[in-house]
Amino acid sequence: MEPENEFLQLENEIINVLKQIYDPEIPVNIYDLGLIYELDADEEDNVKIKMTLTAPNCPMADDILRDVRDQVEAIPSAFLHPCQENLP
Repeated sequence: MEPENEFLQLENEIINVLKQIYDPEIPVNIYDLGLIYELDADEEDNVKIKMTLTAPNCPMADDILRDVRDQVEAIPSAFLHPCQENLP
C-alpha cells in the first residue's frame, strides 16, 4: 500500500478512536468538539496529536490525555510508539 494511503487509513482509525473519547463535562466527543487540531504520523507510525482542552485548568486534563494515549496506542494496525499529544 502507498504511504499516503497507509496514513489515510491510520488517520481514519485514529479519528474513529477519538470519537469514542468524551469530555466528562460535555456530552460531545473530543474530535467533534474541535479539541483535535492536528494528527501526524511518521514513516515508523509514531503518532503526534496536537490538541487542546475545553479550559486551561481543566480538572479532567490528565484523564482525557491518558484516554487519548491509551486508546490511540491500542490501535492494532499501527506501531504507535509513542503517542504524543501536544497542548498549545
